[in-house]
Amino acid sequence: MELKVVSVEKPAEINIVIGQSHFIKTVEDVHEALVTAVPGITFGFAFCESSGKRLIRWTGTDQTMIDLAQKFALDIGAGHSFVLCLGSGYYPINVLPVLRTVPEIVRFFCATANPVQVVVAETELGRGILGVIDGGTPLGVEGPEDIAWRKEFLRKIGYKL
Repeated sequence: MELKVVSVEKPAEINIVIGQSHFIKTVEDVHEALVTAVPGITFGFAFCESSGKRLIRWTGTDQTMIDLAQKFALDIGAGHSFVLCLGSGYYPINVLPVLRTVPEIVRFFCATANPVQVVVAETELGRGILGVIDGGTPLGVEGPEDIAWRKEFLRKIGYKL
């Protein structure tokens, strides 16, 4: 077995979701779930088929996001993994609840705008995702001023009342 680290080089404003699914039907079901839950959403989705033709299956509403999702899926290359790239202004917090209802999805590794590295194991059978490195290591513990900033920020952007 060989361990590899795959860096996901993405624009800072793009959020991604990396996960695992188990069936080719995932592509259409994710598309339907996203456009129904968030009208006008821009996204690209790519799924690594792990049997049959073993193609990167894809869908989306924005060619730039589709291209990114396809590239990241190819780079990661792990069977049954998927990458969802959300266009600017769309966030995982708004789509994860509906994605959790997609029967084929079995896990999420990350949902983030941070820089990401994917830890992949490769054997004679193929590749699998062991986990992700999502952003940087903590630099300390928040203090009272940091708590105040966090609470104000969440209210400012409309996620808390």
